[in-house]
Amino acid sequence: MAQAEEHRTQETLAVRRADGESRSLAASLPRLMLEARRIANNVTHGLHGRRRAGAGENFWQYRRFVSGEPAQNVDWRRSARDDHLYVRELEWEAAHTVWLWPDRSLSMAFASKSARDSKLERGLIVAFALADLLVAGGERVGIPGLMNPTSSNNVIDKMAQAILHDTATRSSLPPSFVPSSRAEIVVLSDFWSPVGEIRQMLAGLSASGAHGTLVQIVDPAEESFPYAGRVEFVEPEGGGAITAGRAEKWASDYIALVAAHRDAIRAETSKLDWLFSTHTTSRSAAELLLFLHAGMTTAKDAGGKAGRGA
Repeated sequence: MAQAEEHRTQETLAVRRADGESRSLAASLPRLMLEARRIANNVTHGLHGRRRAGAGENFWQYRRFVSGEPAQNVDWRRSARDDHLYVRELEWEAAHTVWLWPDRSLSMAFASKSARDSKLERGLIVAFALADLLVAGGERVGIPGLMNPTSSNNVIDKMAQAILHDTATRSSLPPSFVPSSRAEIVVLSDFWSPVGEIRQMLAGLSASGAHGTLVQIVDPAEESFPYAGRVEFVEPEGGGAITAGRAEKWASDYIALVAAHRDAIRAETSKLDWLFSTHTTSRSAAELLLFLHAGMTTAKDAGGKAGRGA
């Protein structure tokens, strides 16, 4: 119980810091990049435009009801014909939805001396900054199970408040939900979850045809394993502790296991034409933000970029 409370305090401080850092980061990037992405997509879609669900008059599609949405969104007539709840979406010719998931689980609070930020802070900074840029370009941004998609100019404030008032258990991976077929999803996590859980998450999120990017945010110490001598390693999410008599002897096996874990994730994302990348917190947050922008711009034909570090 004490550990959970301590983590919530760390999270509150991280959210407040990320709020300021993300505004500065977002303001420093050329807004023309987002406009270039919009123009490129419009050319690609040609005269058909970018049919999206949103504010409009014409029916677009039914989609599954997402936990946390207002009950008045439910189309009860359509839902009566099935065992699930459905929402009636209207057509929007410009904006679409980008779902962002910054992992806020206990393991994300880790930060070694060589890191610029904790993994938690870095994930929040980038998520907030990306949301700000997307909304400035007319897109809608939401957090699965926590915040409905919005195009509000104060999206950072809305995200921060939603996170600060969240009383649910901090999960590493996003909750199960059904995004629209044209939605984009960005998951920022350390992805130390078992590959089976990651595979299950991907299967659920991609079932409707949505495209996404997984970014593994890691601390420099998690990359290089710079430990020597007698060291006790504590798993922050209930996995217990283990003591190494001579930790340096574990380094090669550890690095091999990390590589194998990443290869397994990359194999799963490649099957779905999703992107997978790694980012170390000793590097610039702006570098990751630029990578995500580029990945979202060329998502359909960027298979060669999958797995490139950012």
